[in-house]
Amino acid sequence: MCLAIPGKVESVEYPFAIVDFSGTKKKVRIDLVDDVKPGEYVLVHVGFAIQKVDEEEAKKLEEMLAEILVE
Repeated sequence: MCLAIPGKVESVEYPFAIVDFSGTKKKVRIDLVDDVKPGEYVLVHVGFAIQKVDEEEAKKLEEMLAEILVE
């Protein structure tokens, strides 16, 4: 089992993207996901985008992670 964090893609310069994780921006590899564009959401694990998700799913995952981290 792995933990992937949702983030919003701000810019793309293949094979990298700048991804915003609730205000923290990181450079992420996007080789494993097809056709990543600014404005889309991705799940990131150890510096690699592993899947696209829609905004609703990304927000739901962010809320779940926030709850876990508070406990």
